[in-house]
Amino acid sequence: MRDNSPNSDRQVPIRFGPDRDAAKAYLVGGGIASMAAAAFMIRDGDVLGRNITIVEETDRLGGSLDGAGSAQDGYVLRGGRMIERKYLCTYDLFSSIPTLDDSKTVTQEIFDWNETMKTSSKSRLVRDGHREVAPKFGLSEAHILTIERLAIEPEAMLGRASIADEFDAAFFETNFWFMWCTTFAFQPWHSAVEFKRYLVRFAHMVSGFNRLEGIMRTVSNQYDSMVRPLHKWLAARGVAFALNTRVTDLGLREQAGETRVVRIAYEHDGKPGEIAIGANDLVMVTLGSMTEASSLGAMDRAPALNGKADGGAWTLWEEIAAGRDDFGHPSVFSDHIDESKWVSFTTTLHDPAFLRIVRDLTGNAPGEGGLVTFPQSNWLVSIVIPHQPHFIGQPEDVSVFWGYGLHVSAPGNFVEKPMSSCTGREIMTEILGHLQAGAAAPGILAASICIPCMMPFITSQFLRRGAGDRPQVVPKGSKNLAFIGQFCEQPDDVVFTVEYSIRSAQAATYALLGLKREPPAVYKGKFDPRVLFKAFIALHDMAEA
Repeated sequence: MRDNSPNSDRQVPIRFGPDRDAAKAYLVGGGIASMAAAAFMIRDGDVLGRNITIVEETDRLGGSLDGAGSAQDGYVLRGGRMIERKYLCTYDLFSSIPTLDDSKTVTQEIFDWNETMKTSSKSRLVRDGHREVAPKFGLSEAHILTIERLAIEPEAMLGRASIADEFDAAFFETNFWFMWCTTFAFQPWHSAVEFKRYLVRFAHMVSGFNRLEGIMRTVSNQYDSMVRPLHKWLAARGVAFALNTRVTDLGLREQAGETRVVRIAYEHDGKPGEIAIGANDLVMVTLGSMTEASSLGAMDRAPALNGKADGGAWTLWEEIAAGRDDFGHPSVFSDHIDESKWVSFTTTLHDPAFLRIVRDLTGNAPGEGGLVTFPQSNWLVSIVIPHQPHFIGQPEDVSVFWGYGLHVSAPGNFVEKPMSSCTGREIMTEILGHLQAGAAAPGILAASICIPCMMPFITSQFLRRGAGDRPQVVPKGSKNLAFIGQFCEQPDDVVFTVEYSIRSAQAATYALLGLKREPPAVYKGKFDPRVLFKAFIALHDMAEA
C-alpha cells in the first residue's frame, strides 16, 4: 500500500510482524515530545525509522526549543527550559544521541560542560544597581508552614485553588517568591497544585536556590545542543518530516468501549489531504502548545498579541475533545490569555560594553550566574547572560543575551509603556535603566538588535485546573492513540520542562508498543532526610553548620 503521508512518495508496506518492522507511526507536532517518541520507538521498540512520520505545522522542528537568526539580523530565542541533574528521562534519551560532531553523547556533553561551567550566581537579585549575593528568602514562619502543608497536602484537596488562595499578600513580596516565580515563571493566580508539584519535585534544589546551584546548561542554546543532534539522528534512520503541514482533525472510530484513529486530516500548502491509518498503525498527538501563536517584534516594532486561531494546536485539541471527556478540556488552558502571556526578548550585541557592565555588576562571567532578576522592576524583568558563543557560528565579536518580563501590562520604570506594547529599543532602554548604564547607554543601544516575542500561551500549563482537564497519556479505551507534551497528565512530574515532554513520549511509546518497561521513576527528594534537612535550613535563612 502506498504511504500517502505528506512530503513522501515512498512505498512502504503495512503489516505488523513480531518485530514491528512495518508498524507505521504518525506523530503530530514537531517538538521535543514527538522527536523523543520517534527515538524511543527506534531505540527501544525496534520500529524502523522509515515507518515514522513527524507532522509539523511550521517550517522547522524543535517546537519551543528553538533558536534562529543571525548576527546581522539578530538572533532569536523564544525561551529556554531549565535542566538539572535529576531529569532522568532526558538523560536516558540523549545518552543514545551523539553530538553534532559525533565526539560523545549529548548527555555526556551536558555533564562534562557543567563540570566546567558550574552555575553559582553572585547576584540572583539586583536592587538599586547593587547585587545581592545569596539573598535571604525572607519567609515568615506562617509562609514556611504553608509551604510544608502544600508539600504534603493531597492534590484533590487543593482542587482549582490558586497560589494566592494559599498565601497572604506579604508572601509575594519576599525574596523567595521573586526568585521562585522568575526561575519557573509562576504568577500568583496560577495553580496551587502546580506550585506544590514544583516544591516537591525540586526540594533538593532549595538549599542552593539563592545561588541557582544545581541548574545545568547546554554548551550552546538548546536548539543547537539538543534538537539538532536529535534531528540528525532521526533523519539518518529514515524518519520522515512533513513540515508546513497542519493537522486539522482525527477520524476516530468508537465502538464497544474502544477508540481507534482511522484517518488524519491535514492541510499542506493550503490544500487539504488525508492519511489513512491502518489497523496496526500508531498515532501520537502533542496537545496544545505553550509557544503557539507567538509573535516577533523588532527594534522599532512591538510584537502583536495573537490567539489560538493563529495556529493549529489548540483548535485540533478542541476538535477531537468535543464530547469526549477522556480527551481533556483545552479551554481551561487556552481561553485565559491575560493569565498566561508574557514577553521575552533576545538581544544581539555588537559592542562589548553591555557585557562588561553586567560582569562588573553581577560578579559573574557569562554563563556562570544564570538568571538576574530586578525585583523593583514594574515588569518584573529578568535577564540571563549565557556563555558565549550561544549559537553555532556566532562571530567572536558578537554576544547574545535573553530576558523576559512577567508583568507585561504595567508601565515600565524608565519607559512609560506596558512591556507588551514596547519595541526592542524600548525594552533595551528599560534594561539599561535598571543596570544604571548611564553615559554608556546610547552607544550600547546603537549597537544592539533586540527582538521581543509575545507568547500568549507560554504559562497556560500553569493555569488553575482540576482532575481530568489534562487527559491521560493513553486515554481509556484507546487502541492506537496517545497524547504527549505539556498537556497530558503525568503524576509527580512538573510541566514547563523538557523532562515532562520526554517522559510523556517515553510512556506513550512503551504503552502503545506493548513493551514491558516503564520510564525511569521521578526522583523524589522529599523522601531523603538529608534533602529535607537542607531545605528546612534554607527556608529558615539559617546558615548550615
